Amino acid sequence: MRVLAAAARRADTGAPVFDLTAGQPSTPAPAPVLAAARAALDEQLLGYTPAPGIAPLREAIAGHYQRTYGLDVDPARVFVTTGSSGGFLLAFLSAFDVGDRVGLARPGYPAYRNILQALGCEVIDLPCGLESRYQPTVEMIADLELQGLVVASPANPTGTMLEPAELATMATYCAAQSIRLISDEIYHGITYSGESSCSWSTDRSGFVVNSFSKYFSMTGWRIGWLLVPEDLTDPVDALAGNMAICPPAPAQYAAVAAFQSYDECDGHVARYAGNRGLLLDGLRSLGIDRLAPADGAFYVYADVSHLTDDSQAFCARLLDEAGVAVAPGIDFDPIDGHRFLRMSFAGTRATITGGLDAFGKFLRRS
Repeated sequence: MRVLAAAARRADTGAPVFDLTAGQPSTPAPAPVLAAARAALDEQLLGYTPAPGIAPLREAIAGHYQRTYGLDVDPARVFVTTGSSGGFLLAFLSAFDVGDRVGLARPGYPAYRNILQALGCEVIDLPCGLESRYQPTVEMIADLELQGLVVASPANPTGTMLEPAELATMATYCAAQSIRLISDEIYHGITYSGESSCSWSTDRSGFVVNSFSKYFSMTGWRIGWLLVPEDLTDPVDALAGNMAICPPAPAQYAAVAAFQSYDECDGHVARYAGNRGLLLDGLRSLGIDRLAPADGAFYVYADVSHLTDDSQAFCARLLDEAGVAVAPGIDFDPIDGHRFLRMSFAGTRATITGGLDAFGKFLRRS
């Protein structure tokens, strides 16, 4: 966030900024969503909705699982949330008690750690590197006496994915060991190699977290969803009603139409794929070639230990001297992140080409 604030200050002066930090699409919500939002403003009361979300949206989400994964999901097990962030909070609160041990891949999305620690849980780091494609394995957790495990596929910041068989093995193991699995699937639909699968294809004792933010290009609408295990539907319902009353009503009515926009969203993914190739090739040409496999999402996670041992200071210099904004790895890995950067290719092709050119000039001057 400090990088973003500094980039905004630089832009305010009229200096060029090549923003490779943004973890969000650079496209608006799909056309059917925008039309549905306008109609909702004219036609709906937009008062409180049921805490788990309006029935048409829960049914549409269940239909998405049938269409995408061939899964029969009961709409009663679908809870609409205030973004995936609200989903994580509900999942963690309902599943874990103070002092419970929850495993997280490191590097990983920082909000997992921050929310769990705020709730009094003990975060158990699972150091993951290229040898495991930055993903946790059953062997890593076998002797840790965990109450929970968070996995993300595709993952932020690495973009790596668990193969379907690997996710199935993890889900089966967690169910057998009474480890509550929380599967972060918010980047599903944005993949370039391999196949994404849903953890509920194997076992339904854990949570699935998803969102309209990434594939459906609706970050600011703050609308996501949970697939909730049967034994926790009542606690999640009670928590949702007490914490937020309901998810944002305008976004709920609009999101029903998101499932009419697969073609439009797939077009965005095709653009990301072009940007991905451009960024990967460009970084390698600059001598930055120790890169996480960017299977999905829209990030490249790069080992820059040959350039710096302080990613935060390096990012500050890169922005100040070259106008290139990237995220320091320390955001995602408090132990080893000092030698990594995360770069997003969700923006325009011009941003990426300009950023690579400026990055190259910066390196040649250094």
